[in-house]
Amino acid sequence: MSFTTPPRPLDVTALFPQLAPLARTATRLHPRPGSPTVHDSSVGGPLLWPADEPWPHCEGPHDSRVTRVVHSPDDIRAFRRRGVAAAERRARDPQAPTVTPEELEAAQRFREGRPWFDGPIAMMPVAQLYARDVPLPGSPPEADLLQVLWCPFDHASAAHPRTALFWRSSASVTDVLDAPPEPPVIQSNWYLPEPCLLAPEQVTEYPNPMELSKELQEELGDVSRWETAGSAWDSTAGVTPQEFYFGNLCHAPGWKTGGWTRWGLTDPMPRPCPECGTEATPLLTIACAEWDSDSESWRPEEERTNPTPLLIGTPPANFTLLDIAGGYDLQLHVCPKSPDHPHIELVQ
Repeated sequence: MSFTTPPRPLDVTALFPQLAPLARTATRLHPRPGSPTVHDSSVGGPLLWPADEPWPHCEGPHDSRVTRVVHSPDDIRAFRRRGVAAAERRARDPQAPTVTPEELEAAQRFREGRPWFDGPIAMMPVAQLYARDVPLPGSPPEADLLQVLWCPFDHASAAHPRTALFWRSSASVTDVLDAPPEPPVIQSNWYLPEPCLLAPEQVTEYPNPMELSKELQEELGDVSRWETAGSAWDSTAGVTPQEFYFGNLCHAPGWKTGGWTRWGLTDPMPRPCPECGTEATPLLTIACAEWDSDSESWRPEEERTNPTPLLIGTPPANFTLLDIAGGYDLQLHVCPKSPDHPHIELVQ
């Protein structure tokens, strides 16, 4: 499995040479549904977790007043399997029933959910990244593996799952935990990542337009400068230069490591390390979609000719079946001085 980001519509550094020294490398992860093992880089797959190391739990608080209906992970997996089976049935026979009595009964049980659970919640695997597959900005010298877990509930401090990072040397794990605990319930089916394998690809990124100097921002808005690029940018399309730069040139959408922060929900803001005050840098973007209507140019070449099937009802290009705060990304930033310092969570 490999995916190729199309060349950018134009060479932005030819128009704005000041951007060249600001270029950063990001690694698009391109997660697609699969059957990862503990030895694979993955999203939502099993972790290479030492058998003698306690599995992390979140002590909360978890507010039952926020969530009316909760489900177990197995409930959600069964719900997804039923959706796939129904779609396959209709694909084989267009006259087949849209839904069977058994599916209606199962759907009713799913809507009713599970009883609320008070107690520590076992955290869930979100991503496992081996350095052999994916560059890991800010990793300790001895580590070649990053494991990201989260508590599948919103917390009072933020309307998204709380994450935990674990750096380790894969060679030191000789006895692997084969049956890690799972939470009895989770807040939303959108907080259970679909197991995916990765197809890492490196791309070049530039800062969000709001992170550029005032002088460069003004140049970026100069239509006459863009008109020299020819047909790559069309002033009659109703897109401003800044919008064109944001959607097509500065940073890739989707799951990735490194690169530049993808601002959008808020203006850029400082991200000082809580421990030492050093400005934190992007580590991992947990995304709800690999691209959208504003970033269609980033859609891989292979997806244009042979699209990856999606579960019926899934938002376009959401292969991991996650949704953060109604369609945003959860970006994790780390301190460049020490991986032991607390990381920062940013929804954008």
